[in-house]
Amino acid sequence: MEISEQTLLILSALADQPRHGYAVVTEVDEMTDGRIRLRAGTLYGALDRLVTQGLIAPDHDEVEKGRLRRFYRLTDAGADAIRAESLRMATAVRLAEERLNKRAARTAPRLGTSG
Repeated sequence: MEISEQTLLILSALADQPRHGYAVVTEVDEMTDGRIRLRAGTLYGALDRLVTQGLIAPDHDEVEKGRLRRFYRLTDAGADAIRAESLRMATAVRLAEERLNKRAARTAPRLGTSG
């Protein structure tokens, strides 16, 4: 199953410990140096979908400053999805680099020719 970059980042944000929604947003922001900024509506829709798919699960709820925060954790299926997507992406990168190396070898100036 191929997953989107956004889904991969959400799952990865939960890989080391359970987090509540806002903590997932800040973790993804930190992991991507601000390149990906999740909006609340997008995040909570994604969290619901990932729960339904069995990739994450509610872990516990806490009340902080009068607000209920639901924490989510990565499931074994979610960890497997991260591994599979990481392998797929690594393979794609390897193939792209091989093609670029072939291109470089084909377009490199040859000795005795001008370039």
